[in-house]
Order: sequence, then C-alpha cells, then structure tokens
Amino acid sequence: MANMTSSHPASQVAAELASAPPDQIEGLLERYRDDPRAQVRKACERVRRRLDRERAERERVEGMYARMRELGGAGVVVGVDEVGRGSVAGPLTVCAVCLPDEPRIWGVNDSKQLSPARREMLAVRIAETARAIGICHIPPERIDAIGMARSLREAVAGAVADTGLAPDCVLMDGNPLGAVPNERDVVHGDATVACIAAASIVAKVTRDELMVELDAEYPGYHLARSKGYASPEHIQAIRERGLTPVHRVSFCGNFLETARLF
Repeated sequence: MANMTSSHPASQVAAELASAPPDQIEGLLERYRDDPRAQVRKACERVRRRLDRERAERERVEGMYARMRELGGAGVVVGVDEVGRGSVAGPLTVCAVCLPDEPRIWGVNDSKQLSPARREMLAVRIAETARAIGICHIPPERIDAIGMARSLREAVAGAVADTGLAPDCVLMDGNPLGAVPNERDVVHGDATVACIAAASIVAKVTRDELMVELDAEYPGYHLARSKGYASPEHIQAIRERGLTPVHRVSFCGNFLETARLF
C-alpha cells in the first residue's frame, strides 16, 4: 500500500524521482502516489511524462526494426543512404549498414532529426554494433564528369561492396536507382527503417568530418559550417576567391558567371 507521506524530505523524494532509471519509475510512482506534498506531486507528474516519452521512443525504434525485417526479409539486409547530393563542394558520400536484430540501437533516427552531438554518439554506437559498414565517396571532379545520377549509382554500388557482404536485400532511401542487385527503395526510409537510418547517421557524420578537414585545407570558404552547401557566406567566398579543387564546377553556374580555379 502506498504511503500517505514519505518520511523523507520532499526535495529528496523529488531528486530520487528525477534520477530514477526507467525500470524503477513504476515502483517509485506507486510508492509516492498518495504523497500530498506539492513538490512530490509535481515530481511524480514530471517523471510520468518522462516515462511516457521513453516508452514512445522505444516503440518508435522497435517499429523501425520491425519495418527493416518486414521489407528486407530474413536474410542479410543492408540499409543505404547518401549525403551531399545537393552540395556545391565536397564529395557525394554514401553509406551502407547491416544491423543485427539485437542489440537495438536506441535513438536511431533520420540524421536530419538529430543534433550533431547526438549523431556523433549514435555513429559510435552503430560502429560498435553493426555487422558491417561500407562507405563510398564520389569526388567533385567525378561528379562533374559523369553527372549526379551516375555518381549516385556508383556510390551506392561502392558502399555496398565495401561492406564485404552479399546482401539478400538492399534497402535504400529514396527513389529507384537500379544500382545494385536486390535493391528495394523506400521513400522516407531514413525515418522509418532502422538500417537506413543508421546509414544516414554514419554518412552524415563521416562527410561532416571530411568537410571540417577540407575547411582547414581551403580556409575562407566556410566549408566546416556550410558542409559545402550553397550558404550565402559560401557563395560570397566563391565569388571573391574563385573555385577550389573541391568545388563542383557544374553546380556553381547558377550563382557564378565566371569562376577561376586555384
């Protein structure tokens, strides 16, 4: 039976509730459910909301793993996503990830829905957990030479090959490419399929780190901040300084009438 009032100070009870791990919350709520003190009642309400959020998050991630198996089948499933498609500088980067069913990677999501710190933490967790990860970068000069559609196909094929696996199904975010055997395309897959979301995170973190390195090599273009996309500062720098070897010449015509190369 729940206590009417705990013998502990209300501030101590509130701190206990705030720091409780998920598996202890239900017991604590039962213990303090009849405590009349306002501070305790408010703390109970806060922890109930936290528990509801955590349950919803676990259900979301469980749904992403279920979707992975529903679409990919029981064999070897690889998820694929790209980053840098619309950038005017830096490579197109594609990542392929094969996740085991267990352990779950809690928090996995479309990389665009995550903060940089959260992405980096999850990228480490994915690297520790994944059965295999493959990466492929297509450099700017190759994109200029063959166009984006062919570059995407090359990058997807390269990333899948880099896993070292022969997947029974390749789940890819977006529209059909026909880049690899057993390809299955999933619109908004980065937000709904666990292995595609994992690929989106690793691709984003990997390319962002590369753009920071390129910023040091080519200072003044704001590459670390813009990640190579056409931010106003980046466009202005190109107009003032010209293009570097890491710029996609074919992407810069809309805002640069004449461009000189380093």
